[in-house]
Amino acid sequence: MLGIHEIWLFILSGVLLNITPGPDTVYVIGRSMQMGWRGGAAAAFGISCGCFFHVAGAAIGLSALLMASSTAFSILKLVGAAYLVLTGLQMLWSRPALVRVKDEAERSSLRRVFLQGVFTNALNPKVALFFLAFLPQFVAADAPHKPLAFLTLGLIFIYTGTLWCLVLAAFAAKAAHRLRESEGVIAWVNRTLGGLFIYLGIRVAMLETR
Repeated sequence: MLGIHEIWLFILSGVLLNITPGPDTVYVIGRSMQMGWRGGAAAAFGISCGCFFHVAGAAIGLSALLMASSTAFSILKLVGAAYLVLTGLQMLWSRPALVRVKDEAERSSLRRVFLQGVFTNALNPKVALFFLAFLPQFVAADAPHKPLAFLTLGLIFIYTGTLWCLVLAAFAAKAAHRLRESEGVIAWVNRTLGGLFIYLGIRVAMLETR
């Protein structure tokens, strides 16, 4: 009815793409090592919400606008790059603290991790163009409800990706339970994540205008 074809191939391709190591994987594992499973889960859900912006954009044509308009692409690119670099610098400058935080402070930290995951994906035009290129491959050209078909496929992709990230968070948190008590390990994780964000910011800034 939606004009979706070869959905089994889409799901298989999506799972393979999701489990391929990348920046999202590193971010989830790093936050899991820092804050335990809840930190990794917050990162995973933030990443998924950021992806949803692009799925919705592909469904209503915003991704196509980014590809067609060099001005729109450049604006989003620079905003995203600036956010990533600033976040990375904050992580590099942060000092690890081994004291136990109160529940309210911990909830605040989880919110920050979640929002970083959201903005990291939502402000990355490369993710938008990926969904624009990937989703239409599985929707018939004469599909009567293309936006709904894109949205359905996107939600399936996000669902499998979220499950995989939660599994990663659980394993990483369990493996790093004792390591989190070490100030040196926490500092190393902060520097790794900070360097990752700065690297992503530079990569985003260097994306060619479409």
